Amino acid sequence: MIESPKSNALRPAGLPDGKTADNVPTNVDAILQSILGRGGERFGMAAAVLRGERIIAQGAAGVRKRGTAERITLDDRFHLGSCGKAMTATLVAMLVEEGKLNWTTTLGELFADTVKPMHPAWEKVTLRQVLAHRAGLPLDPDGPARVFDLLRAPYASLRSGAALMLPPRARLGTLPQQRLEIARQALSRPPGIPPDTKYWYSNEGYILAGTVLEHLTGRAWEDLMRERLFQPLGISTGGFGQPGTAGKTDQPWGHSSFVGKPIDPGSPAAQFPFYYGPVGLAHMTITDWAKFIGLHLRGDPANPHCQAALLKLDTFAELHAVAPTTPCSKGWVMRGIIRAAGSRVARSCTS
Repeated sequence: MIESPKSNALRPAGLPDGKTADNVPTNVDAILQSILGRGGERFGMAAAVLRGERIIAQGAAGVRKRGTAERITLDDRFHLGSCGKAMTATLVAMLVEEGKLNWTTTLGELFADTVKPMHPAWEKVTLRQVLAHRAGLPLDPDGPARVFDLLRAPYASLRSGAALMLPPRARLGTLPQQRLEIARQALSRPPGIPPDTKYWYSNEGYILAGTVLEHLTGRAWEDLMRERLFQPLGISTGGFGQPGTAGKTDQPWGHSSFVGKPIDPGSPAAQFPFYYGPVGLAHMTITDWAKFIGLHLRGDPANPHCQAALLKLDTFAELHAVAPTTPCSKGWVMRGIIRAAGSRVARSCTS
């Protein structure tokens, strides 16, 4: 997602200036189709260009599912994957501003009453370190083997039942109870990597972040997303889990990362357990996603016209802070930053 500069210097070739009658966004379907080329018969994409709060260009191209004729549209809902980590971090930032915690609050302080016993190595780990993937937490609650199973699932016995997607400890109880149990399991064991010694991408860390949100507010992460982000930003298509109906191509399908095989949205292979919500289970249209991206672009300190909304400017600076040894922090990757005409290219962590 890119915020358009005021000048023409950085405008992509072929993109009009966005000045259309009645401020209707410029249609860029043809540009996207040219990017896809022949791949448009196998893949699909959607895009939006922002200027301030307004979408000045948008478009869609390609197909929802490899080997079918159904086309991607601007009304299609895309699974955001780990881009959703930026939303979880934004919720955390709101509680920081409310004084319910701060970036240096430790796991020992946050879970003193709920995680017993806690391994001593975790007690001094800060929330900032957790969100920056420097806490020493593993990739996933069930380790690399689970991730490999998910990747190979379209070709293996994992297709045989949705229950296989859930570890035994998380098959019962509410989602907040499941997340709290994962936190208890994680923090009762010693870290595999000494905390704050190495960048180690961790989905489990964001499950813990979701648990912190739920513990401090008494609300499920899903409810906080609806109440504090979707509703204030006017996101009407936001939801959780794979979009679409099993066996139908009414929304974009995911595809295997190995050979590009389409994965039915109703298949266990297409779904992470719902306790993964804070890690990245949100979905929405590209135009609704642009509302969240626009919020952060407007608040970014690199924007000479920055404006505070939902969060203070100092908080946006914390969320977008760049550390050379930390490629992804608080849901964001900052690479290839352009500081001309107030433009900045930023992307959230992808899965």
